Amino acid sequence: MGAGLKIFDRIGWFVLLVVAAWAGAMTVIGQTPASPPANGDDQNNPVAQVRGQRSWEYGPFVNGGTGVGSRSDYRFLSAGIELGKVLTPLVHAGVFSGQFQFAGNIMPLWQAYTPAPHSVEITCLNSSGQPYPCSYPYGGGTFYGVSLTPVIFRWNFATRSHRIQPWLQAAGGVIYTTHKFPPNYLSCPEPECTPPIDGGTSVWNFSPQGGGGIHYFFRSKRSIDLGVNGVHISSASLGDRNPGVNASVQVQVGYTIWK
Repeated sequence: MGAGLKIFDRIGWFVLLVVAAWAGAMTVIGQTPASPPANGDDQNNPVAQVRGQRSWEYGPFVNGGTGVGSRSDYRFLSAGIELGKVLTPLVHAGVFSGQFQFAGNIMPLWQAYTPAPHSVEITCLNSSGQPYPCSYPYGGGTFYGVSLTPVIFRWNFATRSHRIQPWLQAAGGVIYTTHKFPPNYLSCPEPECTPPIDGGTSVWNFSPQGGGGIHYFFRSKRSIDLGVNGVHISSASLGDRNPGVNASVQVQVGYTIWK
């Protein structure tokens, strides 16, 4: 039952973020889809220009966010570069009209800020197998690493706006940290702790995620981007323990060049 509730929580967070991002974007710009003008190079309509040319996009971005639930005292910061390509012509499907885009990103800067190492009260066993309360060391601090997200599936919605392009996405990536993440119990220093908890998580973690956002075109082929993602972090049991980060909410701000 506990595992089932955790899975439900993850799905619930994902669905909530996706629906909220889509609803917010569509409220701002209106829900009536628009067909691109015959001239895809219309300089007065940067959104239609990108749509008509099925453009490549690349540019830098910064992410910042916080964990939720049991990880609400975690903070995250990352920065990197994204590359993507609009692959399909405009698909007409009412308010869901739009185009499919495939993208990926790399983040040479990835950091997680967790509570400093501390002690927690747990139940230990003495040499006779009798339980007794004891303090147990727990890791923490700042973790450094890099992240690669090679798969980003994005749907760019078609609207009448000349400046705002809303989107929803689902993605998957991998994170490498210089120390095992997330922090967990450390090895027990007392010989009477049997068996000891080694606290081995993993330097490798996976990051399935989903969310939405907008591109704001301030001129032809240039946009400022704002997005919100729900990110799950898990080692898939590559380490001896897999406490993971069930959910974090991360805001992304970027600058995109379209070709």
